[in-house]
Amino acid sequence: MNLVVCIKQVPNTTEIKIDPVTNTLIREGVESILNPFDTYAVEEAVRLKEKHGGSVTALCMGPPQGEEILREAVSLGVDKIVLLSDRRFAGADTWATSLTLAAAIRKLGDVDLVITGQQATDGDTAQVGPGIAAHMGLPQTCFVRQVEAVECKNVILQRLMEDGFDRVKMQMPAVISVVKEINTPRLPSLRGKKNAKTAELVIWNCDDLGLSETEVGLNGSPTQVLKIFTPKHDKVTEKFTGPADEAADLMVKRLDQLTKP
Repeated sequence: MNLVVCIKQVPNTTEIKIDPVTNTLIREGVESILNPFDTYAVEEAVRLKEKHGGSVTALCMGPPQGEEILREAVSLGVDKIVLLSDRRFAGADTWATSLTLAAAIRKLGDVDLVITGQQATDGDTAQVGPGIAAHMGLPQTCFVRQVEAVECKNVILQRLMEDGFDRVKMQMPAVISVVKEINTPRLPSLRGKKNAKTAELVIWNCDDLGLSETEVGLNGSPTQVLKIFTPKHDKVTEKFTGPADEAADLMVKRLDQLTKP
């Protein structure tokens, strides 16, 4: 079973900074970590490999420092690592990001299952997983809380819903996005840390993927952030004093006044 897990390096939530000119995240010189949601995707990919055999390839799109989280993934049980790094990828929205990742997965070839985390903490869109599936024309399921079985080129899943869960059967190759309820991520093993230091890192740029500059990065993004600001919260308070019954009556009358057109 050949699995691909897409991971992302995100700024530490306490260190997020925005470029006032481009309105994009400043990543250089900022502490970065493996996207917390992606740790569950890595764990599930490794568990499936341990149960069904095969290999796991971790795929990351980002600056050269993305190598750090890829090697962290190796320490957790991933076999191969690929970094998509090119200045032309910078500023990509979810459309351009998923297009680039999809091109890399095609280049890898012979993939049975692509696994992503539910979302990234620096965007919270939950659009990249479905975007990869759309670009590749593959079936896809979001909010996967359990992989029940893999049999005869089919995968049987539980999809988390507000009132319970759906049981879904998909033909592979397919794409799934997992939620944190799916597992408990393991800690790196001593052997894993040793493997992480020597693992071969493959780096692909825009040309390697056969993509043009108009398809990737800001140029290939149909959506762009025009302005970022902190919303103002203005509060107006009124205080009613007196005995409880009288204050309650005053509050009811005041609320009645505010709700009338």
